[in-house]
Order: sequence, then structure tokens, then C-alpha cells
Amino acid sequence: MITSHLSLAASLLVAGLTFGSFAAAAPLTEGQQIPLWPGAAPGSETLTTEARITERSKNPYEPDRIIQGVVKPNLIAYLPAAPNGTTLIVASGGAYLREVLDKEAVEIAKLYAAKGITVFVLTYRLPGEGHANGRDVPLQDAQRAARLVRAHAREWNLDPDRIGFLGFSAAGHMASMLGAKFAAPVYAPVDDADKLSARPDFLMLLYPVVSMEDGITHPDTRTALLGATPDKAAIEAYSSDLHVTKDTPPTLLILADDDQDVPPENAIRYYRALKRAGVPAELHVFAQGKHGFSVKFTKGLPVAVWPETGLAWIKAIKMVP
Repeated sequence: MITSHLSLAASLLVAGLTFGSFAAAAPLTEGQQIPLWPGAAPGSETLTTEARITERSKNPYEPDRIIQGVVKPNLIAYLPAAPNGTTLIVASGGAYLREVLDKEAVEIAKLYAAKGITVFVLTYRLPGEGHANGRDVPLQDAQRAARLVRAHAREWNLDPDRIGFLGFSAAGHMASMLGAKFAAPVYAPVDDADKLSARPDFLMLLYPVVSMEDGITHPDTRTALLGATPDKAAIEAYSSDLHVTKDTPPTLLILADDDQDVPPENAIRYYRALKRAGVPAELHVFAQGKHGFSVKFTKGLPVAVWPETGLAWIKAIKMVP
């Protein structure tokens, strides 16, 4: 196991990615790192640590990196050869203790970019790493990511009304909270981008954590977000299924019935909440796949079709021309 204390940009550069510097009127470049915030992220002003990337794989041909200690969250661009104007922001899971870079970010970003979708991988702040109002930093970063992409959509040749958000596992919780609370005032506006809506035009939730309720939630995710003994008010405030409204975007949920880590009831509760609110929704429960299948662990299983299922759904809701 190799742990790097380089900056996130430097660490990914070492891993073979290149970056262009962000400028408001510049076209996107492959691998470009785009800071979410013009200065310090809200509640992180006193933190000076650098992001840490740990390589967990012993096979150099199958990287398995995780990111922790993100203080300066960012978007990393993956560009299609023939863009269709649709955007997908991808956030990886990791129980709000880490972010799984390769399996739940880079792999799906490359796959969907090859289909014409412009993909941004979001590296976001984790709630238990010293940020003020730590419970809200994932939602802060998710809102800001949607607003920032929307603010620059025209100059990047993207459609500001075709911006999706895909979250895996704990980031599925972040994404489901964004779908339910995209307008919640969780940070003070910092620039003109914050005048725009943070509502995604569609959501994709892969084996998501949704509820904070005992017996339903993923315990490590809840502890990282809310602490060891959250009260009833906190449990209800951060159970995203309890906050779905008619304005929550159309949502696709995909999971495995044999998931022993995050009970399927999480996604089912969100689906039921969407249906009660009259929001278009689609739920796919595959018999096998367990937790964290992403793309890498689907070989030979019916769940391997999920990326194509996702693309077909995006087309069906007219988010791809």
C-alpha cells in the first residue's frame, strides 16, 4: 500500500493524468481540474492539509486508489470525442470515510464519455475531517458542482438543462440529498454561479445509502456523517427519502438484491418517496452483484448491463438528443 501526501492534482498527474488551468472563458481540456470554490470552501477556511491518495492494489495494471483529506474539492473533466451536450457529474462512494477513485469514478467516467457524455468526476469533502458544519459539506459540494457546471455550460458547449448527477453508495446519499434539498441554503453565496439552480436534471443512484434509520442505514456511513449517537432530529434531517418533493429530478436507482452492506430498503424507500411525489423514477434490482459492483465486479453477471441500462434511461427521459 502506497500513500501519497501530494496535492490531489499532483497525485493524479503522477498517475498519468494531465490538467489544464481553469479559466472562466477557456474551453475544457481532457483531465482538467476545476476548483469548486473561488477561495476556501465554506467551513474549511482554517484547514491546510493536502489530499492523500492511497493505492490499495498490488497490480499496476489494475489501480485501486482512494482519496481522503480533500480540503479543496474539484471537478475533473473527461471529454467525449463527439460530445452530445449532456453532462454527468460522478461522485464515488466510500462510506463518507474515503472516495474510491478508480472503481467508482474513473471507470464509469471513461465509459460514459465514450458514449458522447461530458463527465466530471467530483472529489468532495468528507464530513468527519475537521470542516465546520461537517454534516453539510457533501451537500455543499454537490450543490456547488451542479451550479458551477450550469454557470459555464454555454462556454463549454454543454446544455445547462441536461446536467445529471450520479452517486455511488455514500455518494448516493449525497446525490439523493441533492435531489431532495437542491435549494436548501447550506452555504452563503460566493459568486454569480450561486444565483443559479443546483437542481440536477436527472439523478442516477447506484446502491445508495438513503436512510439514517437504525437497521436500514449503513452504520459506518451514518457514523461518519452524524456521529456515533445521532438524535432523532438528525436522523430525520439526513434521511433523504423524507425530503423528496415533486421538484426532485427524475431518478434511476440500480442495486443488487444480495447487497449485504447497504440494505436494498434504502433505494426502495427513495423510490417509494419519488412515486408518492409524482416524480418519474425507475428501479432496477439485480439478483446478484453484492455491494460496490460498479463496472469492475459485474463480469459474467446480469448486472453487467447496468451502464447500458443507464444510458437507455437517459435517452428515454430525453436527456440525450
